[in-house]
Amino acid sequence: MPNAKVLAKKQEDVANIKEKFNKAKLVILADYRGINVEDITKIRANLRKEDCEYLVAKNSTLRFAVKDTDIEEISKYLEGPTAVAFSYDDYVSPAKILYDYAKNSEFYKIKAGIMDGKLISVEEIIKLAKLPSKEMLLTQLATVLLANIRNLAVVLNQVKEGKETAIAE
Repeated sequence: MPNAKVLAKKQEDVANIKEKFNKAKLVILADYRGINVEDITKIRANLRKEDCEYLVAKNSTLRFAVKDTDIEEISKYLEGPTAVAFSYDDYVSPAKILYDYAKNSEFYKIKAGIMDGKLISVEEIIKLAKLPSKEMLLTQLATVLLANIRNLAVVLNQVKEGKETAIAE
C-alpha cells in the first residue's frame, strides 16, 4: 500500500492529466518505443512552438484520468509505451508534427486520438495532418479575397468607362 504522500502525488497527477484531456481540442496518443531522447526532445520542441503539450505517462495514470468520462474508450489504446500530445487551439499542426515523425520512423506509431471529445482513428489523424496549415489557409483566403476585389474594381472601371463613352456620344 503506497504511503499517503505518494498516493496524494498520484492523485494530483491524474487530476492534472484529466484537466488536460478536458481542455484539449485534439489529443493524440503515440507509441514511442525505440526512439531516443534527442528525437523526443525535437518532437516536444516542435509541439511547444505550436502551443501544444507532450507528455509521457504511465498507462495506469492515463486510464485513471479518463475513467468514467466520455473518452474512456481511449483506454483500449493504452498498451505499451504511450506519449500524449495535447493541443488546445489547433487541430492540424500537432497532427502534422507527429505524422511527419511517424512516417519517417520504423518505431514511432500513432495509436489513436480524440478530437472535440470524440475518438478518432489513425486514418483521421493522417487526414488532419495532410490539411494545409492555418497560415496556408489564411494566405489562400487572402488571395481569393484580393482577386475578387481586383475583379470588382476592373468591372466597376469598365462600367464607368462605358457610361463616359455613352455620355460623350
